[in-house]
Amino acid sequence: MIIKQLSVFLENRVGRTKEVTSLLANAGVDILAFSTADMIEFGVLRLVVPDVDRAASVLKEAGFATIVTDVVSVSCPNETGALASILAKLADNDISVEYMYALQQGGNARAIIRPSDLDKCVKALGSVDKD
Repeated sequence: MIIKQLSVFLENRVGRTKEVTSLLANAGVDILAFSTADMIEFGVLRLVVPDVDRAASVLKEAGFATIVTDVVSVSCPNETGALASILAKLADNDISVEYMYALQQGGNARAIIRPSDLDKCVKALGSVDKD
């Protein structure tokens, strides 16, 4: 399924991720999943939250640069080979992965994928996702 993801651009300095998470916590915004990536001078904090508009508003008011993007969220069994199966379906359909991150939820796992083609990705993974 296609969901919204919030990307926050942060200077590489101590405490910046804490500032973001504290602002969201004080605003009552839960973080369901996240990923960080760093570059030389800045980093990107990617977040999946229940209310992306509220989170974006809170962070923009505090001066953080944010972008909302569409990503694909796919659920699969938390078992050996499940991720390989997902990636094989994408490769078989000529879909590249710009980035992805994952989390475990009990007996299931969830991958958040930024593919080269959102609609094609959802169609290719339709038989995998049990949501």
